[in-house]
Amino acid sequence: MEVLAALNLGDIAQIFSKMGMFPVFDLAYYIVSILYLKYEPGSVEVSRRSPVASWLCAMLYCFGSYILADIMLGHSPLDYFQHNSHILLASAVWYLIFYCPLNLFYKCVAFLPVKLVLVALKEVVRTRKIAAGVHHAHHAYHHGFFIMVIVGYVKGSGVALMSNFEQLLRGVWRPDTNEILNMSFPTKASLYGAILFTLQEAHILPVAKSTLILCFTLFMATSKVVMTARHSHGSPFALIESWVCHFLFGSALGAPKRTTTPPRPRRSKPRRS
Repeated sequence: MEVLAALNLGDIAQIFSKMGMFPVFDLAYYIVSILYLKYEPGSVEVSRRSPVASWLCAMLYCFGSYILADIMLGHSPLDYFQHNSHILLASAVWYLIFYCPLNLFYKCVAFLPVKLVLVALKEVVRTRKIAAGVHHAHHAYHHGFFIMVIVGYVKGSGVALMSNFEQLLRGVWRPDTNEILNMSFPTKASLYGAILFTLQEAHILPVAKSTLILCFTLFMATSKVVMTARHSHGSPFALIESWVCHFLFGSALGAPKRTTTPPRPRRSKPRRS
């Protein structure tokens, strides 16, 4: 306790929680989001064939969580597009990543040391979005704890949840990539974070919001930086989830189904049609 008092953790958390996200942190969020869009198969071809469709996909990657949360809370999905500075900044990032001569901008932001910094900054924005989503839902539904969790979860991972709709804009349909069926680490972390912030908002978790924001941001940023540096798609929750799911549901989470390989037909017999 003396060490924490000496570090003035509460003061640091307060200062950190009041930091503005625009433009530095939001810029990093837009860069990483659109960078991941360019990694998607067919996205470069779409940008050459239909710049409008490519731009819409980029806007979904940047603002999909706001759009989905507004729809769930009964607001217009176009509300966030009134923030002209954010739209223009995201559009500039989209243009530079897809159309910059010699791919210079893409090569700079995809350079691993630069990318690691941008990924860490993006997780700062994600945590703020989760906390803001829970707080917004709390004002609309004071005792709707499940609504708070859902809105916070959507604010943190709405882009992934709308991935199938975004695929349609690119002319791709892959229902097997549904984020609910195959939850990635950011999606799981957003759900757990939404639960924590809901417990804090309901005064069940005895932690100041600023401290929770700081701690959860450090966890998310560290995890994503390590995973990105190692090119890993695993999850720090995998061991705990496997044990809990085995205890509650009798199977490990994400455990592959056992399939038996059918015997090969003999050459002397014709194959069945």
